Amino acid sequence: MSRLFLIRHGPTHAKSMVGWSDIPADLSDTEQLARLAAFLPPDALVISSDLIRASATADAIAGNRSRLPHDPDLREINFGDWELQRFDAIEDQDHIRRYWDDPGDISPPNGESWHEVSARVTGAVERLLRAHPDKDLIVVAHFGAILTQVQHALKISAYESFSHRIDNLSVTELHLKNSGWHAERINHLP
Repeated sequence: MSRLFLIRHGPTHAKSMVGWSDIPADLSDTEQLARLAAFLPPDALVISSDLIRASATADAIAGNRSRLPHDPDLREINFGDWELQRFDAIEDQDHIRRYWDDPGDISPPNGESWHEVSARVTGAVERLLRAHPDKDLIVVAHFGAILTQVQHALKISAYESFSHRIDNLSVTELHLKNSGWHAERINHLP
């Protein structure tokens, strides 16, 4: 059985849509980071998105675990022209509402649709599982990336996946068994 421990990076305190911008995380809560590191399996492999907020979080919790190279396919949603803008500042409010209310093929201008994000992240996870069969994997990523895997495990719609909270430094634990994916916990804060 393979287990995925999906960790959302530390907080950025940004009040806008942060996708591929390389904004650092606030990792000053060393007690929370220590609790998180202690909660995770000691022999798991650690990998992260290549964005600094995820890679620095992974480094902070890795301890003596083996660290795999960063994977850009684990990045957050590419918000394109909406990057670093507040939701209410987007000029085409109908477009952004459709993007969040009917996630799927709709994409921000010069950005990614939900289906594109999901295919990218799922491809990365599948490559990891093939490369490291029967190993526990700690994947430090982003809100959207984690929700793609929640959707996949629970076999729910993209819209339903958005009903799940994914807090910074939370653990979403998924198990791959013979019958498929099982969500052990979602948004657990150790």
